[in-house]
Amino acid sequence: MTTKKPAGETDAAPASPATSDIALVHGVTADGEGLHILRARDNRIEFGAIRPLREGVPIRGEVVTLRPREDFPALCDVETRFVPPALPSDRQESPRLSPPRTGPAQVATEDYRRNWDAIWSHGNAKTKLAN
Repeated sequence: MTTKKPAGETDAAPASPATSDIALVHGVTADGEGLHILRARDNRIEFGAIRPLREGVPIRGEVVTLRPREDFPALCDVETRFVPPALPSDRQESPRLSPPRTGPAQVATEDYRRNWDAIWSHGNAKTKLAN
């Protein structure tokens, strides 16, 4: 048995306001790799950018899945997959533990220091000089 629905009514149940998490895609980031979004959740509006996950690239912020709506693809339902621990509520980006560096890691373990001394020190701080 089929029933006819009034015009404008859909099969999908409306999301409850308490659990609604949606994003509106409204542009491309300057580098062309991400999208600017407006996200509505927890009775607030947030502005941000989303980027694809890449192996070896640090994750900043949350990991989410966007599901475009059939009737309006720029409006997406958001499913949060990962929330980093200790993400401050007043910042959109996770805090850095140390400033960024270039070059190899600076490692100085006790074994390293012991071997350095064995190679470069000549036993006695007072060495015999030729002069």
